[in-house]
Amino acid sequence: MAKAGLTPVANTGSILRLMLMALFFSVDITYMVDELRNRAELRRFANIVHIPSADTVYRFISSINEDQFVGLINALLRTECMNPRWHKNRTYLIDSTAITLDLNIFKKRYTRSDLVEKDYAWGYSTTNGYYLGYKLTLVVEYPTLIPVAFFLHRGSPGDARLLAEVLDELSRRRLLLTADRIVCDKGYYSYNNYAVCVLDFKVIPIIFPKKGFEPKKMLRRMNYPLRIFSQHDYRKTQMVYDRLVRTLLRTLERWEDFMGIRSLIEDLFKLAKESVSLRKLHRYSRVSVQKIVAVSVLLAGATVSAGVNKKTKIQKVAEW
Repeated sequence: MAKAGLTPVANTGSILRLMLMALFFSVDITYMVDELRNRAELRRFANIVHIPSADTVYRFISSINEDQFVGLINALLRTECMNPRWHKNRTYLIDSTAITLDLNIFKKRYTRSDLVEKDYAWGYSTTNGYYLGYKLTLVVEYPTLIPVAFFLHRGSPGDARLLAEVLDELSRRRLLLTADRIVCDKGYYSYNNYAVCVLDFKVIPIIFPKKGFEPKKMLRRMNYPLRIFSQHDYRKTQMVYDRLVRTLLRTLERWEDFMGIRSLIEDLFKLAKESVSLRKLHRYSRVSVQKIVAVSVLLAGATVSAGVNKKTKIQKVAEW
C-alpha cells in the first residue's frame, strides 16, 4: 500500500477490509460501519481497531487515483493470492462479461447522441441482450483460478479485437512465458489472432475454432517476423516458432478437451456477479466502476485462494 502511495497504511487497510466485507455480504458501507461498531467479534475478525466513518470511506474511494488503486489490487492479487510457481507452460483462461449499470432503459430512451459525453455506452451480450454499461475482460490462471489481470471497456467491443491488447498487458507485466497456453472461446476467433499469439507473444492460442476453420489458411499467416533475421542466433528462434506451430496444430485437433476448463471462468463470473455484487452497478462514471470492479476481482481472487477453487464449490458460493 505504501508503494502505491496509499498512506497511512493502517487506515487504508481498514477501509479496504471494510469494502471487501460489504461487497461479500452485498450490504451498504453505512450498514457495514454500524455492524462493526456494534459487534466486537466482527471487529476482531476484520482486524479493525479504529472504525472509519462511512463518509471517510466514500471520500477515500472518490479521492484515490484510479491507476494507483488498480495497481494496488494487482499487487495484492500477485502477493496475497498467487502462489509463486517458477515453472513454464502456464495456462491462462480469458473471457469477458457484461457490466450492466442500474439505469431504467424502459422509462427513458437513451440514444447514441445522449451517450456521446457519457463514460458508458450501449452494448450487447447473449445473456443480457442490449444493455448500458461496460465489458469486463478477465484473465485467470489455471488451475489456481486466481485472476491475474482485468480490463474494462466502454460498451461491448468485439472480443477478437481486444485479445492483442490483453496479451500486450500480460507481456508488459512479465506474466507471459514462451509456450504458455491461452484458452479462449469462439468470440476471440480469427486467423490473425492465431498468428499474433504465436509470432508476437510466442504463446499457444487455444482459441476454439468456428465452423469452416482451415488450418492451412492459418499457417499461411505464420511467417517468420523479419526482425529475427538481424539476430546472430536467428535459426534458434526459427526452431522456437516451428515448435510452437506444431504444438498449436496438435492442440487444435483436440480443442474440445479444453471446453470444461474454459467453463471454469464462467463460474468465476457467476461468483463475481451473484456473490460479489457485480450483477448491476449503481455507479455511472468509468472511474467509480473501475474501482468497484477492482475490489470485486480482488474479493473473487481471495475467495478462490481460500479454497473455493472447484467447479461445485464456486457454484455453491455463487448461489448462496
